[in-house]
Amino acid sequence: MADLIQKKRHLSSFQSIILGFAALILIGALLLMLPIASKSRTFTPFNEALFTATSAVCVTGLVVHDTASYWSAFGQSIIIILIQIGGLGVVTVAVSFALVSGRRISLMQRSTMQESISAPKVGGIVRLTGFVLKTTLFFEMFGTLVMLPSFITRFGVKGIWMALFHSVSAFCNAGFDVMGTKTATYVSLTSFADDPVVNMMLMFLIVIGGIGFLTWDDIFINRHHFKKYRLQSKIILSSTAVFILIPALFFFIFDFSDLTALKRLLNSLFQSVTTRTAGFNTADISKMTSASKAIMIVLMLIGGSPGSTAGGMKTTTVAVLFANAIAGFKRKNDPQLFGRRIETKAVKNAATILMMYFALFIGGALVISVAEHLPIGTCLFETASAIGTVGLTMGITPQLGIVSQCVLMLLMFFGRVGGLTLIHAAISGTNQNLSKFPQEKVTVG
Repeated sequence: MADLIQKKRHLSSFQSIILGFAALILIGALLLMLPIASKSRTFTPFNEALFTATSAVCVTGLVVHDTASYWSAFGQSIIIILIQIGGLGVVTVAVSFALVSGRRISLMQRSTMQESISAPKVGGIVRLTGFVLKTTLFFEMFGTLVMLPSFITRFGVKGIWMALFHSVSAFCNAGFDVMGTKTATYVSLTSFADDPVVNMMLMFLIVIGGIGFLTWDDIFINRHHFKKYRLQSKIILSSTAVFILIPALFFFIFDFSDLTALKRLLNSLFQSVTTRTAGFNTADISKMTSASKAIMIVLMLIGGSPGSTAGGMKTTTVAVLFANAIAGFKRKNDPQLFGRRIETKAVKNAATILMMYFALFIGGALVISVAEHLPIGTCLFETASAIGTVGLTMGITPQLGIVSQCVLMLLMFFGRVGGLTLIHAAISGTNQNLSKFPQEKVTVG
């Protein structure tokens, strides 16, 4: 992969990222089609294998087959490898192999890596790559060891694989689980709803994976000195706290009233955390209130943070738009956050991303609703889950036709690669016209 990036120098960084993800999905689909990948030892139809591979690489978690019941040990291994590569990023993994083999990292590879993890500059990108790999391995192994007693107690030796699988899946915000059986499928982590160790560890891994590699670096370098953090890290950490605590409080008040206080608290927190692109669930989402489902849709669209394993519009996008709205209310020329002025380009990009996500989210739901004759509300939940690379579902995905599956696959791919990446890849190399049209005032609002 590293050689491929080096040879294709005529490709832009954005195009390399897109082609890398697409190639990985295709390879994963072909492997999952093999008889050895399924427990029944039969060929899996291409569209089903492609959907699973897309969901794994795009760290979403929407599935057409229950992972534990349908896929063999080989198939599950392929899925978790795809999740790991998709979570870290194809380019990150390719550059990592080059580092391990002792090869020189070219400027083109450094530039592509910069775009892949949303780094502010090319300088120090090799050091950052090494930091990302070591930190990822540490957290995934730490999560595995902490959850190991709970899984071994319930599942014996098999619990070792299950603890590792769920640790990687949680850190990569993938939402794939291997909890299903032949008698009960698509159960996710509902059997662990009252296990505080597993709940807290999974939530910790989801949040750590979703705040972004650069934020880890900031925390590692500056420790508890919050004032020294980059503006982006300050926005990510503060907005992440807000998007977890406020929805959790709402869920605690209006849902799970039949549970004990501890289980109610765990369910409320877990459902708040998991909607931000993780995709696990410890409660029956269909039984939650309509207002809670609407909040979950909003959280799924927001997603995680830039340069992380998470998808969605990103927390910084919402924060920038919020700051711009506040500036508009106060009649200020520039939006501000934490004593810093936000550049106009960031506001334009945030508005563009918001419009693209809403258009695809609503457009995809309309197509599925018409094609499958399903309620629009249910379809909106599914498309929000797909484009936010979350994986939560109202249970309709396994029954969808090929057209609807294709819609969800496109939304998952778009949500993982990123809207601006696709646009920049499409217009890369085009001539920019520097001339301007005459300006005229337009009244809005």
